[in-house]
Amino acid sequence: MVRSGIFSPRKLVEKFTPFVREPGMASRWFPGLTRPLRSGLADAPASLGRIGSLEVRLARSAKEIKAAQKLRYHVFYEEMSAIADAQTLASKRDVDAFDAICDHMLVIDHASLKRNKIGRLQPQIVGTYRLLRQTVADRHGGFYTAAEYDIQPLIDANPGLNFLELGRSCVLKPYRNKRTVELLWHGIWSYVLMHRIDVMIGCASIEGTDPDRIATQLSFLHHHARAPEAWRVRALPERHVEMNRLAKDALNEKAALRDLPPLVKGYLRLGAYIGDGAVIDHQFGTTDILIVLPVSALNERYVNYYGADASRYAS
Repeated sequence: MVRSGIFSPRKLVEKFTPFVREPGMASRWFPGLTRPLRSGLADAPASLGRIGSLEVRLARSAKEIKAAQKLRYHVFYEEMSAIADAQTLASKRDVDAFDAICDHMLVIDHASLKRNKIGRLQPQIVGTYRLLRQTVADRHGGFYTAAEYDIQPLIDANPGLNFLELGRSCVLKPYRNKRTVELLWHGIWSYVLMHRIDVMIGCASIEGTDPDRIATQLSFLHHHARAPEAWRVRALPERHVEMNRLAKDALNEKAALRDLPPLVKGYLRLGAYIGDGAVIDHQFGTTDILIVLPVSALNERYVNYYGADASRYAS
């Protein structure tokens, strides 16, 4: 995400502390702007945005979803420390049952062409995000996040709000820069408007499975970004890892912010809240935290930057 400048520790905390608003403040955003898309690859819009040779859009075919899964495998299993089972190792794709019901957002570099199996040159997929709408999740057993966090009470308490789950985010290493991340978020904002989304949820990861080694990061998030009661979601009891590991006055806040993953810092800049408790994911070698981002809590600066109608990078 976009890095901040140099601030005093107090200003850093103020910058990343979300403004608390009530859950019902944005039951529907920009009514009448765009009709929701129907489910299915054939209904994917032509483009959700473009910067130079980079384009963000939804996957249009099973082949493109497979390419996104290969990118996820490369980042999660080859570059990071995820542990592959035999099937994953053989296919060299990161796959689970949710892939079949999700939309897959892609960042494509039209200036980087690679040959496919039949020798045809195709632009390279360099980034991806997986999106699961509540209406789809409800028909297929719920959200992926529910395996780690007790999210159903929050959904039940807000029957008039439309939830969207974000997950499986990754970007090819040479493309981990401001331009790519901005384009991904432009695509997500466009998608939020299309489908009248009110709340975004999902797990973000901190590398490592020893909570004591990342105690500073977890404690910072607990003290400065924990969701207000109306939006609070707890990790499942059997998976709950305490985040309040260091006293607030014992924290080196500047160091904690420096060490947080860029994706987590980006979520906080947007106005996200953090759930109660972390979860260890031994397969992926990470400690997960829950992101809760009501559209009503989005930082107005970002809404203005991308445009209320997501027009900034419209192609």
